[in-house]
Amino acid sequence: MSELDELGPIDYIVVEWPGRQPTGEALPHLVDLVDQGLIRLIDLAFIAKDEDGTVTVLDINELGETLAVFEGASSGLLGDDDISEAGGVLEPGTSAAILVWENRWAAPFASAVRKGGGQLVASGRIPVQDLIGALEAADAVA
Repeated sequence: MSELDELGPIDYIVVEWPGRQPTGEALPHLVDLVDQGLIRLIDLAFIAKDEDGTVTVLDINELGETLAVFEGASSGLLGDDDISEAGGVLEPGTSAAILVWENRWAAPFASAVRKGGGQLVASGRIPVQDLIGALEAADAVA
């Protein structure tokens, strides 16, 4: 059995901040998820989109000491096309983090599904704002 057979689901997100840098408030939570073994960080990249639409990859070493813990968090999975696509969804004058991680907590389930012949055919996320809106609408009707 290969190590790939034991992988959990892989997710990615692009998180945007107005201005040039995030505050760092979320970083301890990300470190905690890794330390607990719930996720394995595969790739992390920081980008910025200038007012003229130019997308630049930011060097993690130039973003301050709080991000130093993530230095080297790069498998090479994120390519130029991924960076360009992520930059395309950003507003001008913003910065963003692109995170790719393995959901280690779900690895035993995902592995068992694959061993049983199952395969993932659809996946998605419901944004929190959409969930709140739907719940508020349901309360208004009730």
